[in-house]
Amino acid sequence: MAEDADFTDAFCEFLQHSVTAIEAAELLLVLHEDPARAWMPEELVERLRPNTTVSEADVGRHLEMFQARGLVERAPDGRVSYKPASDEIDGYVATLARLYNERPVTLIRVIYALRDTRIKSFADAFKFRK
Repeated sequence: MAEDADFTDAFCEFLQHSVTAIEAAELLLVLHEDPARAWMPEELVERLRPNTTVSEADVGRHLEMFQARGLVERAPDGRVSYKPASDEIDGYVATLARLYNERPVTLIRVIYALRDTRIKSFADAFKFRK
């Protein structure tokens, strides 16, 4: 991964903290492709359903994470729209969109490898040290 110019340390850190599953990537890309649109969570579930079995609860968790990471904005009525907090974040999402279209298998492998690394680090924290 280190030799791949697309998967910089900064981009991988973005993936590890903001896009923890392929369903999260697909959800973020739906929001990204039409930033002027404000979506109700159930509309997003329906938009994703032909390709995935994502639940409304999963979408809700991903949206909360996106909001905390400065990727989306939530209106008082519950609608969500893509509003990156910085140009840097917007650039990571643009890279995500490009890689999703050009190199989906590599992207999926990286997302899950980063997730597994995080899970291993969490589990290692509970190991007894001599």
